[in-house]
Amino acid sequence: MLLNNLLKLKGSKNKKTRIGRGYGSGHGGHSSTRGTKGQNARTGGGVPLYFEGGQLPLVKRLPHLKGFTNANSKKVGIIKTSLLNKLELKKVNPEILIEKGIIRILPKDGLKILKDEDLKLAITLSGFNYSKTALKSIEKAGGKVL
Repeated sequence: MLLNNLLKLKGSKNKKTRIGRGYGSGHGGHSSTRGTKGQNARTGGGVPLYFEGGQLPLVKRLPHLKGFTNANSKKVGIIKTSLLNKLELKKVNPEILIEKGIIRILPKDGLKILKDEDLKLAITLSGFNYSKTALKSIEKAGGKVL
């Protein structure tokens, strides 16, 4: 049996090579696998991922976004009267709309009913905000607002 004919035992692991720990480690010495001098040889050296080699960076080439997002803006969901006509329900509230799969979640500032066509059915509505024209259309069709 010779040393060069030995096989590794099943499940055995090689020790990780520690770089920069002296000449005897195999990767020790003066440059420790980093080449000779230069930016990348230094500790913490190299360029960031967004660096483009002195070319004007993409971030600076793109236009600025104008304006701002108003933190106090209302997030209101819209339900149109044409949708209420298609549903053909006697009673409608946000929970029923969620059950039917028309809306997934209730918006932060609630739902508002807007008129785009006259209502054909007398519907009882609750839990909504209404435009003036939508209210008139609901009352004209014989519906109620609770």
